[in-house]
Amino acid sequence: MTTMTDPPQGSFRLSMLLYDTRYRSMTFQAIALLTLIVAIAYLTNNLLVNLAAQGLNISYGFLADPAGYDIDQRLIEYDNQMSHSRAALVGVLNTLLVAFLACMMATIFGVIAGVLRLSKNWLVSKLMAFYVEIFRNIPVLIWIIIIYTIMTAVLPPPNAFRGDNATSSMLMDMFAFTNRGIYLPAPVWGPGSMVVVAVFIASVFGVFAYRRYAKTLLYSTGQLLPTGWPSLVILLVPTILMYFIMGRPVGLDTPALQGFNFRGGIKVGAPLIALWFALSIYTGAFIAENVRAGIQAVSKGQTEAAGALGLRPGRIMNLVVLPQALRVIIPPLISQYLNITKNSSLAIAVGYMDITGTLGGITLNQTGRAIECVLLLMLFYLTISLSISAIMNVYNNSVKLKER
Repeated sequence: MTTMTDPPQGSFRLSMLLYDTRYRSMTFQAIALLTLIVAIAYLTNNLLVNLAAQGLNISYGFLADPAGYDIDQRLIEYDNQMSHSRAALVGVLNTLLVAFLACMMATIFGVIAGVLRLSKNWLVSKLMAFYVEIFRNIPVLIWIIIIYTIMTAVLPPPNAFRGDNATSSMLMDMFAFTNRGIYLPAPVWGPGSMVVVAVFIASVFGVFAYRRYAKTLLYSTGQLLPTGWPSLVILLVPTILMYFIMGRPVGLDTPALQGFNFRGGIKVGAPLIALWFALSIYTGAFIAENVRAGIQAVSKGQTEAAGALGLRPGRIMNLVVLPQALRVIIPPLISQYLNITKNSSLAIAVGYMDITGTLGGITLNQTGRAIECVLLLMLFYLTISLSISAIMNVYNNSVKLKER
């Protein structure tokens, strides 16, 4: 006897697309896809018709026109006679810069606060709980404005460093902390400097390789190798030796007060610092809770067994608890990194020129090309968000528990 869900071979009928369980899901997916395509086509056609009725059209030719505005904080060369596309690229790099810095610092703050919140020291635990509750329950925009206001109100202006009557002085004659930002020495790359950089990069990989070898040896034989000072030696000694062998090719360009401002070195503007630290401490409070939850998800027996083997508390946390807690920590951590990237669009509140301030701000207002600018903004944030998710998912797959 045959049934509707198990028809004889070679007797396909159109009704099977709806009633046969082998084809029904594909039929509904095809209908949903077709509906989505029709909806997008309708909306696009409606947009083009309305634009044509007003004598407008979608064009990105404005990106080649001169921008006509300056950007103070930038990673690449730029002036106001360059194109809007160049200004947008500067904004993209500024967004990526603050997102990268904030993700790194928020992770450090979050891991430290999450671990210390579980400390047996009552004062330390309560201080970390106070940090978490205060920072994550106040909007990040308020923290951005608070930090920016403190910087501009407390730190001295550049002319306070001038002459014999100076009220402020540079730290080690190389660092200047002003209400306009922090001025740092900039590296000057001479002949042979790339060899030193290459050795340094190789040393970084060497540190990871050594620590991986030490962990593998510990898990396989129980032999515990030191990781602190050997890592420092591997990182610094080859680079320092190559630096002197190549004749000290890397110099420093220190900032100096000229006129009404500092010249030379690297300027880290007050808006960048305010945005960076606000995003870091705000998101770090959320990451701390993720870390605490991940640690508490590890069975207490794991800690007791490691202690019974004679491992110190620090070793237990690094070698036993945190590796197992990562499977709980990483998924919500991805969301926090995405939130940092999207929250960086609040930079316009303190005048930091990210992609929202350049392409979505001044360029949009100057050209009147709102649709084109917004579409490009959406494409950028979608691309960077999907990229972060893809990278973190690869890492998540590498640390999750493997079933035998």
